[in-house]
Amino acid sequence: MQRSDISTLEERIGYSFKNKNILKEALTHSSYANELKARKQEAVCNERLEFLGDSVLSVVVSEYLFEKFSSNPEGELTQRRALLVQSASLAAYSRSIGLGDHLYLGHGEEKNRGRERQSTLENAFEALVAAIYLDAGENGLDEVRRFVLPIVDKYLEENYDYKHIDAKTELQQLIQQAEGDFLEYVVVAERGPDHKKEFEVVARLNSNIIGRGKGNSKREAEQNAAKEALKLFGTIE
Repeated sequence: MQRSDISTLEERIGYSFKNKNILKEALTHSSYANELKARKQEAVCNERLEFLGDSVLSVVVSEYLFEKFSSNPEGELTQRRALLVQSASLAAYSRSIGLGDHLYLGHGEEKNRGRERQSTLENAFEALVAAIYLDAGENGLDEVRRFVLPIVDKYLEENYDYKHIDAKTELQQLIQQAEGDFLEYVVVAERGPDHKKEFEVVARLNSNIIGRGKGNSKREAEQNAAKEALKLFGTIE
């Protein structure tokens, strides 16, 4: 197992943990914890922290957008938040701090390039957010803001395209140009535990599938299906 020194990660994120065990828990993938348990050793994976981190991150990002875009309507704030907390974005945040280098992975996960897997990186970032929040005590939200917001702000600036971010609205407007056409989104699959579902949705025009998308919420999956449909129609590249 190849892991960088924990102090390197603390220096990179600008936060030194009082309780190193909670940081280790945040970095522990279930595959590693299961291997230790099989050898009768105690181990806790990062799934519980991931659950908490998801909520903490949502609060911090929502507050940030509310204050930064004080005159923008709710719909546009929702679009920006969807971009910032989607799976691909969280994985990108992890890569920006080299989080994958520090993860504790089982041998099989290591061989299958688990350090590069989007879902693993996404979950680890949420767990790290929760670990900072808990370790900092009454200053938890402040420390999370200090760590997260520079990353989020940079990502938003580089990736937000208002014209195309609300793909569902754009697709609906396109479809409405022809009378009698009916657009609907249908969930065709749900995977994963309740706190970390992955949804697969298809966009149907009348009886024809024109787009397919996945996401950690139905809304994200629908947006991705709409984007695929817009590509089919040549509206976006």
